[in-house]
Amino acid sequence: MIWDKENESMEPEKLKKLQGERLKDLAKRAYENVPFYKKKMDELGVKPSDINSIDDIVKLPFTTKDEMRTTYPYGLLGTGLENIVEIHTSSGTTGKPVVGAYTQNDIDMWSEVMARTLAMGGATKDDTVQNAYGYGLFTGGLGVHYGARRIGANIIPISGGNTKRQLSVLKDFGSTMITCTPSYCLYLAEAAREEGVDFAKLPLKSGFFGAEPWSENMRKEIEAKLHLKAYDIYGLTEIIGPGVAAECEEQDGLHVFEDHFYPEIINPDTGEQLKDGKKGELVLTTLTREGTLVIRYRVRDITFIIPEKCKCGRTHRRMHRLLGRTDDMLIIRGVNVFPSQIEQVLFRMEGIEPHYQLVVDRSQQLDTLEIQVEMNERIFSDEIKKLEDMEKAMEGEINSELGIHTKVKLVEPKSIARSEGKAKRIIDKRNI
Repeated sequence: MIWDKENESMEPEKLKKLQGERLKDLAKRAYENVPFYKKKMDELGVKPSDINSIDDIVKLPFTTKDEMRTTYPYGLLGTGLENIVEIHTSSGTTGKPVVGAYTQNDIDMWSEVMARTLAMGGATKDDTVQNAYGYGLFTGGLGVHYGARRIGANIIPISGGNTKRQLSVLKDFGSTMITCTPSYCLYLAEAAREEGVDFAKLPLKSGFFGAEPWSENMRKEIEAKLHLKAYDIYGLTEIIGPGVAAECEEQDGLHVFEDHFYPEIINPDTGEQLKDGKKGELVLTTLTREGTLVIRYRVRDITFIIPEKCKCGRTHRRMHRLLGRTDDMLIIRGVNVFPSQIEQVLFRMEGIEPHYQLVVDRSQQLDTLEIQVEMNERIFSDEIKKLEDMEKAMEGEINSELGIHTKVKLVEPKSIARSEGKAKRIIDKRNI
């Protein structure tokens, strides 16, 4: 189902013209209302009059997360504070948080792009959406909430955590859709097994999972255990929250809602804009935001734009699901490795659970990587020799596919700490 066919299926040339008009307006508003951007544009010798098409975006400055933190709290406002109706922030765990300020028009736009997102998974006014993303300053909960309200669906704002209640609500209220992080979804499946809840007997049909990278094999795990169709969604506080991009029914890349958020892929080392199909760092620009204005934000997520048209009929370009981040990339003896790559290999192996951690350490001046993977109950009682053979087999698969030597350690079921939010995948001991 296409929620907004006129805009989601717009002819590419018409869309490009619209993007150019909106970029020109954004550059003018940013230059006149945001001293941060006026200074950056002046330093580059760029004036709003230099921006006449979307191709001129390369003339504008990049924005980084650290720079956004320096503008705390209201330094990126594109309008007067009297026009702001809602505030969200990032977690702020490594310094001042990034602030997202919303006008009523921003909230309306957010509701629209989230309606598009949920509709991609088949949401209608007849559905019941169990929203297990956190409510509050985190954007996840309210973003989904606004989208479901726009569609007219029944929304259950249960928020994150309280797993037993989540299961009770799924059963008692007949939820047809669920939204949460993929790692929490698997935790929910594990808890359901312990509580005797059979997902095959529940009316769940779709799940919308984001806020952390996850692999295609993890999708298969989720779909098999929860008996639903799992959709990848993407967003970030700096841009709007959830609703920047989402998978359609084809589940082959995430359509970026590029009438509102313009995507670029750049070489992370040089800043050079790359062509569709080339892997690099994602950069996003908020073409229509009024509250917080963001120009060419370096997201640090690694992906690429899929050049082929989608079978679904939408013309907004798709980005490949995230391949990792420039700042969580592990360099093990000269080899660049992302946790998602290791996850793909692990989840092909039988006898393990979808819970793992990567422990990075240093021995005799060389970095080491130990991959701790949970066994399932069935193989936990197997003889030691068989478990050792499994560990060696996994090490061989990872070495063959990624070109790195690792140590795989099978650990007892449920021994890796669970998370009701983003899973903690990496433990780095090198700085201890």
